[in-house]
Amino acid sequence: MSKFLSFSLALGLMVSVMVSCTTPNTKTIVDQAVENTDLSTLVAAIQAAGLSETLSGEGPFTVFAPTNAAFEALPEGLLETLLKPESKELLTSILTYHVVAGKN
Repeated sequence: MSKFLSFSLALGLMVSVMVSCTTPNTKTIVDQAVENTDLSTLVAAIQAAGLSETLSGEGPFTVFAPTNAAFEALPEGLLETLLKPESKELLTSILTYHVVAGKN
């Protein structure tokens, strides 16, 4: 549990980028994140959690997207642990905490 709290606190305290997708004719949240080099770690986490399809679905969604710098501030080894298949449930719960249905 302490790793979960450390991860959540680090993400909460670090700079985040708000990404939102509100109309069907715009790019999905995942498309927008893939195009932003500061969100490459988030994209890897989204893929590891199996959330790509969900976040590419019909919104609108707002994602408070942790930047690569936020992930770099995590305790050593924590990100690698969260990206493992056996951590998928925990990673999914952490990532979905950063998603709000609706637009900002």
